[in-house]
Amino acid sequence: MSTVSSILQVILLIFAVVMGFNIIIFVHELGHFLAAKWRGLQIDRFQIWFGSPIWKKTIGGVQYGLGWIPAGGFVALPQMAPMEALEGGSKDGKTLSPITPLDKIIVAFAGPLFSMLLALLSAVVVYEVGKPADFIPTQVIGGVDKDSPAAKAGIQSGDKILAINGNPVNGFAGSLDSITEGIILSKGKQIEFTVLRPGSSAPIKLTSEFQTEKTKWFQRGGLRQVGIRPEAEHVVIAAVYEGSPGAKAGFKEGDLVVSMNGHPVEERDQAVALVKETGANPITIAITRDGKPLEITATPLVPISPANSPPMLGLAFDGPPYQQKGIIHPGPIKQVSDSLRMMWTTITSVVAKDSSIGVGHLSGPVGIATLQYQLLQMEDGWRRILAFMVLFNVNLAVLNMMPFPVLDGGHIVLAILEKIFGGPVKAKPLEILQTICALALISLMLFVTSKDIGDKFGHGDDREKVVFPTN
Repeated sequence: MSTVSSILQVILLIFAVVMGFNIIIFVHELGHFLAAKWRGLQIDRFQIWFGSPIWKKTIGGVQYGLGWIPAGGFVALPQMAPMEALEGGSKDGKTLSPITPLDKIIVAFAGPLFSMLLALLSAVVVYEVGKPADFIPTQVIGGVDKDSPAAKAGIQSGDKILAINGNPVNGFAGSLDSITEGIILSKGKQIEFTVLRPGSSAPIKLTSEFQTEKTKWFQRGGLRQVGIRPEAEHVVIAAVYEGSPGAKAGFKEGDLVVSMNGHPVEERDQAVALVKETGANPITIAITRDGKPLEITATPLVPISPANSPPMLGLAFDGPPYQQKGIIHPGPIKQVSDSLRMMWTTITSVVAKDSSIGVGHLSGPVGIATLQYQLLQMEDGWRRILAFMVLFNVNLAVLNMMPFPVLDGGHIVLAILEKIFGGPVKAKPLEILQTICALALISLMLFVTSKDIGDKFGHGDDREKVVFPTN
């Protein structure tokens, strides 16, 4: 692909992300707008994104605009609880006719309702066109890292994990019920695994510690892991070090390893062990490349770095897991319910004291936009974006129903209080409360955005590089 084509592709992807974000915000605010029209409220402005408008136009007494801060949007409704600090104030100081608490509740609720309807519409489209499976169905452990928490707990290759902390699991990764997600979202200082061992008639329970990846202070904290891998279809050459015996012999990244010196290879650690046993003697490796069998012979060599290393081929082995392939068509209601469950799990994990998930693991606009960009670059990217629309709109609807004054749920609570006490909350205390909540919300967004940006730096490979002699 030429440089010009690459630049155009990046521009197109960024444009798609921005448009997708705008559609989501527009539909949510459209709900408020249409409900306000229906209930006869005065509408000052309808703006997508915050900040001073970079484009605006007044039609029928309503100023439509596009702000310069890509973090949301609003419909300025002065008869609701006013939010001049965020929306820039009313256009004039004329006296406004009062509206009923029911009007306020309907208008506030319309935004989350439209977001949920967009989620359901997206789910219907996903049901029709499908989405990539992205699921590892196996529950069998294919490998346990040496000296890992799992190894110390007695977990072995070949064990089938049935439950984590008493919760049944289904698959290794790709759903809330899978093993990987169960480990990441686990609570407490230890993780209990219920496993079925080959040759054993009854499940056994093993308790493991966990470890987290070390990160810099400006990055998100590492997620829980115990050092296990799923069983694999085959062993693959994941990397070939430059100047290594493997590179000179002609091995390529992506080659599938069949056997070594006649010994069938079924697991990554087995491949590493066979190379180590060979020492400085030639080893013949049978591989499959592009569906064709091939044998390559190479002699391991002692590298210059790391120091005191045994003879090596300069090949990194990995084992792609059994993965459910193809396109699946989950029902619309299941997609929405799964999104609701995922959100509930995330919120409860964030507030739990014995969880490794914190506020810093949430994503802001930068993180969300980055994820959308990455999804579009993947195979079936457009299908992935549609599926993401379901999750995002469900999240937007639920979060906006939280009872904070700057959110739709806060407006509903204020309207209920007005109905109970026979009058609106006093303007001055409400303004102070709104300002505090707005500052808290903005601070939260800045914090998670700093993590979105921080995660893009400092994730280089800290391992000592493998260097071989040049001749």
